[in-house]
Amino acid sequence: MKKVLLLAGLALAVVSAAHAKSGGAGTAQARATALTRIQATKARLDEGQYLKVKQLNIRMFSEMEDLKVRFAADPAILDERLAVAQVRYEIELTAIMRPAQLAMFQESRNSMTALSAPAH
Repeated sequence: MKKVLLLAGLALAVVSAAHAKSGGAGTAQARATALTRIQATKARLDEGQYLKVKQLNIRMFSEMEDLKVRFAADPAILDERLAVAQVRYEIELTAIMRPAQLAMFQESRNSMTALSAPAH
């Protein structure tokens, strides 16, 4: 569960950084576009996959924003619902990518996670 939340946080951090760099509006659409571009580069998505992943990312960001508003008063439920949404997102993303693309994407994500992990 912690790994899923870490990956969700990492994805949001990457998108936030890209968003801050672009200076664009904070919409789910803009953040989804930024994340999709990164994913397309890392996993070498074709045009059809790019469109599917972008729609998935828009839904994910919209759902996350909705959950944050609805469960702002209850952090435990918010964390649980965000984790469920993240797992559903991972399953749908996995269904869109071919195995080789998924391997490239996960390798890239794991290297980013390793870079952000605290040293022991």
